[in-house]
Amino acid sequence: MSRVALESTVIAHGLPRPINLEVAFQLEELVRSKGCEPKTVGVVQGEPKVGLTKEEITALATSTDVMKVGTAEIALAVAQKRWAATTVSATMHLAKTVGIDVFATGGIGGVHSGEWDVSQDLKELSRTRMIVVSAGAKSILDLRQTLEMLETLQVTVVGYRTSEFPAFYSRSSGLKIACVDSVEEIVEVYRTKEHLDLPGALLVCNPIPEDAEISPKEFDSWKKEAIQKAKAEGIVGKALTPFILSEIARISNGATVRANVALLKNNVELACSIAKTMRGG
Repeated sequence: MSRVALESTVIAHGLPRPINLEVAFQLEELVRSKGCEPKTVGVVQGEPKVGLTKEEITALATSTDVMKVGTAEIALAVAQKRWAATTVSATMHLAKTVGIDVFATGGIGGVHSGEWDVSQDLKELSRTRMIVVSAGAKSILDLRQTLEMLETLQVTVVGYRTSEFPAFYSRSSGLKIACVDSVEEIVEVYRTKEHLDLPGALLVCNPIPEDAEISPKEFDSWKKEAIQKAKAEGIVGKALTPFILSEIARISNGATVRANVALLKNNVELACSIAKTMRGG
């Protein structure tokens, strides 16, 4: 059966409670309904796991002491025997160790505006060969700089039935990328990377469904307010993205949470189609 990797940071740090746990189970069930096997990734008391149980997912969703780890922090979580939720980078790394080639996420990390702050996701995308389905990069980022960095790191970026880099909550950003029109074409590009022994991921950008889209102007006003609060409270580093997303969710009365859930499910559906096509079924 085709396997699809799912990250756990969205469970522990990305969505508010109790929606986080509900969505975690909904995503796994969606994968199963599409004829694939869900493999949610995380670290359980120091043990990296690709394929968490319902009990382990529940613990990650409800505990107040869950680390957020990229690839660089996996060893720390393991050595300290911690519970940890995996970001895009850590999920990619761990999923690839067991031979998984397709991973569905919400949005990748990238380059923040202002101070030099670049996500580990970009480095992992540059070295781990895997198909990563996302709604572009998180909207709080500098999308132009993020796309430039992806190019510099030689990450293959394509848009699924779009020639624009999606802006997470918005279907367009004005930034041009290569377009692929079918799942079969996605698989062909990936197989070609394998044949040519080219490192790095194939980042498939899948725009948020039209009925769930948030206008860029509206989102920008929410983002500015959230960033100002983060600066005032001295929030930096790994805590910055979860803080800003939480603030935007509060300011928007949950509109961004609903959009996030919609794009996650949309990405999971595409990832399952890709995974099944890769196996010829």
